[in-house]
Amino acid sequence: MTHPLLVPHVSSEIGNLKAVILHRPGKELERLTPQNLSELLFDDIPWVKKIQEEHDEFAKVLRDNGITVLYIKDLLKDVLKDENIKEQFIVDLLKINGITSLESKNYLKDYLLDMSYDDIAEIAISGLEKGDIESNNIPMGLAEFIYEDHYFYIKPVPNMYFTRDPGAMIDGGLMISSMKTAARKPETLILKYIYKNHDIFKRNNIPCWYDNTYFHSLEGGDVLILSDKVIAVGCGERTTPQAIEQLARNLFEGGSTVEHILVVQIPINRSYMHLDTVFTMVDKERFVFYPGIKRDLRVFSIIKEDKGFSIKKEKDLMDALKSSLNLSNIEIIPTGGLNAITSAREQWSDSTNTLAIAPGKVITYSRNESSNKIMEKEGIEVIGIEGSELSRGRGGPRCMSMPLLRY
Repeated sequence: MTHPLLVPHVSSEIGNLKAVILHRPGKELERLTPQNLSELLFDDIPWVKKIQEEHDEFAKVLRDNGITVLYIKDLLKDVLKDENIKEQFIVDLLKINGITSLESKNYLKDYLLDMSYDDIAEIAISGLEKGDIESNNIPMGLAEFIYEDHYFYIKPVPNMYFTRDPGAMIDGGLMISSMKTAARKPETLILKYIYKNHDIFKRNNIPCWYDNTYFHSLEGGDVLILSDKVIAVGCGERTTPQAIEQLARNLFEGGSTVEHILVVQIPINRSYMHLDTVFTMVDKERFVFYPGIKRDLRVFSIIKEDKGFSIKKEKDLMDALKSSLNLSNIEIIPTGGLNAITSAREQWSDSTNTLAIAPGKVITYSRNESSNKIMEKEGIEVIGIEGSELSRGRGGPRCMSMPLLRY
C-alpha cells in the first residue's frame, strides 16, 4: 500500500486534519478476562461487537470530513511482506514477550515463520495463547507449566486502539514513545517497524525525535502540538521529567521548529493518566480543561537557547499559554461546567479528550452531554459519536487517533 502524496507533518493541534492512523478493536479484546484486566490496563470488559460498531462510526465521521484513515495493522502488513523483515519482527516480538526458554523460542519462531504476514500482524496485536497451537510437541518452560491454563506466548495488546499513545508526529518528525507499562511496549515495537520500513516514512526521510530504546517513559497522550514553535507535554503517571528533557534536547538540536515546551505537571493518578485526559485545544485561543485538578497543576517552560535550553517555573497554565503562544486572550472551557459532580463524571468518560479536526470543530463522545452543550454554547462545532463501549478502555477520540498530517 503506497500513499505517494502523503508527507507526514503536524505542527498544530487544531489545523485541518488530513490523515490519521487508527486501529479497529478486534480479537485482542476477546482475550480480556476478570483475572487479567488490571495487568492489561482495563477497568472492565467491553462488548466487542458493539465497540467495533462505535469505532467504525468514528472512522466514518473522519472520512466524511475528508480525512484519510490508515489502519496500523494494514501498515504493519505492508512491511511484513518482506520475508527478512518478517523474520526479524518475529524474533523481536518473542523477545519483548519474555520467552526465555531457548527450546520454546526456537519452536515458536519456526511455527510463526510458516504463517502469512497477515497472520503475523494479527497475532502481534491479538496475541498467541497456548491453546491456539494445535500441537502437543511444543517444549514447555517453567512459565508454561505454572500458567498452564491461560498462558500467552504472545500477549494481546487491547490498548492498541488508542493509537495516540505509541507515538506522535511533531513538526516533520516522529516521536516513538517509550511506554511506562509492559502491557503497552509491543505497540511501540509495531510502530517502530512501520517507521523504519514503511514507504510513508522511508520515502520522506522522517527524523525520529525519541524512541522506545530510551529508558525514561514518554507517551503520546502527554504531547500536545500547540503551534509550530510550541508544544505542551504532561508530566505525570506515564511521562517522566527526564524523558521530557531528552525530548527537548532532541527537538532543539535536531532541526525541529519547536522552540518552547510547556511542561504541565499533573497528579499521578489513573484518572489523569495523560495530559489529554484533562486538557485539549479546540480552537486558536480556546482550550477544554477539567477544573477538578486546577489547584494541583504546576507549569514549567523549557526554552531553546543558543546553547542548550533554560527552564523556568510559570505562574499558571493560562499565563503560560498566553505568553508562549503570543496571544492576548485565552478562553478556558470547563468540562461539565462549574458543577463538580457533573464535571468529575464526564471527565471519567473522556469529556476533555476532544479531537479537533479543524479550528473550532471537534469530535467527542455524545454521552458527555453537559460538556458538549457548554462547548456548543461557546461556538465550538461538536460532532458526537457513540462511546459507551469505547470509553471502557479509558480514552476518547483524541486517544484513538494518531494524526499524520495537518494543514
